[in-house]
Amino acid sequence: MSIINNINKVFDHRIRLGIMSVLMVNEYADFNMLKELLGATDGNLASHTKALENAEYIKVEKQFIGRKPNTRYSTTTLGEHEFKKHIEALEKLINKQ
Repeated sequence: MSIINNINKVFDHRIRLGIMSVLMVNEYADFNMLKELLGATDGNLASHTKALENAEYIKVEKQFIGRKPNTRYSTTTLGEHEFKKHIEALEKLINKQ
């Protein structure tokens, strides 16, 4: 099987790559944290988190902190597995192994 087959199209946008990168090293991140770290607009971040959620790569938890709504995200086991596979494929491609 070709290395390129392990490159996952779901992660082909820098915002999605960023979301997954943040979530791989943090137990969870909320919407505002991701927005700030990635320099994304509300709409842009919302559409990319939705795409990752639809692929079942992230979990979404909505809650209230005081009276303010808070949305936080974490990776799923599938998401972690697929992201690691994607990064390994990119590394192999870069290193031409």
